[in-house]
Amino acid sequence: MITEQELAQQFSDIVQEFHPRVWELLRHCYVRVINPNCRRSATLGVVRSLATDFHYIAIYCPPQVFTVIAAEKDLLREVGKYLGLTEVVCFNASNILRDPLSRIKEVYPQLWLELIWIVTQEL
Repeated sequence: MITEQELAQQFSDIVQEFHPRVWELLRHCYVRVINPNCRRSATLGVVRSLATDFHYIAIYCPPQVFTVIAAEKDLLREVGKYLGLTEVVCFNASNILRDPLSRIKEVYPQLWLELIWIVTQEL
C-alpha cells in the first residue's frame, strides 16, 4: 500500500511535469496528504482507520502565493482526482501560525515547524 508521503510526492511530481507554471508556486508550499478517518488511540498509541479511506491534499501556502494557488484549485483537484484523492484544500500558513486558538504547536510540532519554514522563506 502506498504511504501518504508517497502520495503527496506523486501529486507534486505530476504538477511539476504537466503544469510547470503552477509548480513554480507550489514548490514554495508544504503539501500533505491527510486521512481524517484515522484516529490515534490515546491509550495504545495505535492508528486505526475507520470505515473507508478518505484522503485529501492539504496545501499550506505562504501568504505571497496563497491567492494564486487557491485560484488554481480546479487544476489541482483534477490532479488529485487522478490519484484517487477526494479534495484539495489550500491554507494560508501565516494565518494558521497567528491563530491564538491554534494548538498545532503542541499537537503537531513537525507541521508547525514546516509552516514556520515556508512562511519565512524568500520567494
